Parts: sequence; C-alpha cells; structure tokens
Amino acid sequence: QVQLVESGGGLVQAGGSLRLTCTFSGTHFSVGVIGWYRQAPGKQRELVANIRSGGETNYADSVKGRFTISRDNAKNIVYLQMNSLRPEDAAVYSCNYRSFIHDSWGQGTQVTVSS
Repeated sequence: QVQLVESGGGLVQAGGSLRLTCTFSGTHFSVGVIGWYRQAPGKQRELVANIRSGGETNYADSVKGRFTISRDNAKNIVYLQMNSLRPEDAAVYSCNYRSFIHDSWGQGTQVTVSS
C-alpha cells in the first residue's frame, strides 16, 4: 500500500518561499509519476507540477520559473520548492502517486500567502 505524507506548508508573505515535502512509502518509485496538486476554496483541484520515475518534469504555466519539483530517491521524498509566492498560490497542496495499479493521495498541507 502506497502512503504519502506532505509537510512544509504554512503562512508566508507574498514574494517569499516555501519548500513542501512529500514523503512516500510502499513503492520505490521505479514506475509511475508523483505530482503536486493544489485546491483553493471554491476552485477545482489543479496540477502544479509532476515528476516521472525517469526524471521528466512538468509544470503548470502559472508556476513555471517559480516552482521546482525534485526528488531524493534515497529518502523517498519529492520536494516542491516554491519561490516568489503570490496570494493566488494559496491553497491546500497535496501529492499524488499514480502508476498502472496505484492512485494514492496524501492528506494535504495548507499554504497561505499574505499580500
């Protein structure tokens, strides 16, 4: 069973930075993709960034150049470095692991950006 736990959310001023951590267990991430998603109140959940087992990354246009997704294979962690945060980045951020047989979500972590 794949489990994901997010951490690193919090309150930050506009222009500041946060690093989110997704710690996963139950898989070695040799296949599939891990993605960071976010959902703000009253809005649909959207993909922020993902990273495939082969290392390929993908970003939403709204975060390109500001956010970076990376992974530490030895620690089973996927990071989301968020720089130049904007009020519109505020949301609950969740990580997801998807493969042919898995579709697992973490509980989410709240990111609040004050203007």
